Amino acid sequence: MRRNDRAISESDAKELLQNGAFGILSTVSSDGQPYGVPISYCFLKNQIYFHSAIEGHKIENIKKNDKVSFCVVGKTEVLPDKFSTKYESVIVFGRAVEIEGDEKREALLELINKYSQGFIEEGVKYIDKAGNKTKAYKILIESITGKARK
Repeated sequence: MRRNDRAISESDAKELLQNGAFGILSTVSSDGQPYGVPISYCFLKNQIYFHSAIEGHKIENIKKNDKVSFCVVGKTEVLPDKFSTKYESVIVFGRAVEIEGDEKREALLELINKYSQGFIEEGVKYIDKAGNKTKAYKILIESITGKARK
């Protein structure tokens, strides 16, 4: 990190992960092309969980190279008179690993809890019906850094 004076603590970075609305998952294709895609996610047990269709560009990239980065941007405010921005962000480096069974169900339930709080019962039915038509992954965090200008 170039601006150490803007570094936030690991616990603050994890809090930002916990409260973030979405993140950008970055992967690399087999020909070296970077690919960043916004995803819904949850932060559970110090790992990032997300779901996906059973096939697609993101999945192919992870199969070829499981190294990923994940970025969440929290609150921002443009400061036009200062030619700057107040912000908070976190970047994670790690490895994406497909999960199955009870861990997959727990992650999908946590996603329902995060994004559809008033519809837990319906969410459980949705998971039961669509569970075989979706994949779920966790990012095993190898490093986490956060910064902010407040």
